[in-house]
Amino acid sequence: MTQGDLARAVGVSRSAVAQWETDRAGQVRGNLSKVAAILRVPVAYIVDGSRESAADAAAEGAVELALLRLYRACSDEDRAFLLRTATRLARESNKALRDQE
Repeated sequence: MTQGDLARAVGVSRSAVAQWETDRAGQVRGNLSKVAAILRVPVAYIVDGSRESAADAAAEGAVELALLRLYRACSDEDRAFLLRTATRLARESNKALRDQE
């Protein structure tokens, strides 16, 4: 699919798509779910390369849902920080579990 094809499908200009690809514009956020649907991939794949399905990414329980809502309210920079921190905590937790075995 060309930039022009995607632009027509989303309803934006070809230059907007080019700017998304080069991180020169933040307007993709409002169109992210539309782009994902057109490309037939989960939004997570566009954002971070994750191929988990929407069903796999569904929040389980009130605490997880609350964390997801807080995460979505954060800036991109804060989201990156939270992801790094959560990854580190998960690694440490997994290591502790392995050490107990």
